[in-house]
Amino acid sequence: MRYEFAEVLNELIDYFLLGDIQLLKRFQEDHDLPDDLAHAFTHSDSGDQAVLEGVILPLAGVENLPYRIIFTLDGEAPALLAADSRLLHRRCGYVLQVEHRAVMLFTWRVLQHFTNKTLGDFLVRYQSPERPVIELDNGWYEVEVLGGAVLREALYEPAFEFVLTRTWSRPQPGDIDVSYRYSLQDHDLESSAQRSC
Repeated sequence: MRYEFAEVLNELIDYFLLGDIQLLKRFQEDHDLPDDLAHAFTHSDSGDQAVLEGVILPLAGVENLPYRIIFTLDGEAPALLAADSRLLHRRCGYVLQVEHRAVMLFTWRVLQHFTNKTLGDFLVRYQSPERPVIELDNGWYEVEVLGGAVLREALYEPAFEFVLTRTWSRPQPGDIDVSYRYSLQDHDLESSAQRSC
């Protein structure tokens, strides 16, 4: 099964985050973190802890481009591994926990004033069908991240793909580099991928 979302923007900050955002709110409360979660994540080890605990998955170095965001489930072949795609990044070792039957891609700006009110407003906005959110069974997932370009309607579109595999117990995260840069402009999209899986 595959879900695709076109024209997804990063709101002028070179970062995307993937996760169950309501679980992130609980993480914030459990660790007594401030409303400015972005500041907390960049001035302490709480951001790294959130990644290692499977609360969020970070994509740093993302240029200000419109992206096609792809979620691939149930063992379907990834779109960015197709012969006509151009793969630049392939990283595994990420884990995600889902407790509210949804996983979504969101921007760094959401973290800058992360309150119950702004979270509620965010969840209302994400009911729109073009927003990058999918329903998932609650539980643990191993996640592989691919970045590059996919061919859509005779044009190559910058793309990120998340390949999610359900596990029946909490997986151990791999050797994750939370500062790994998923830049697409710094590379020739014809070149070989930086593979780590």
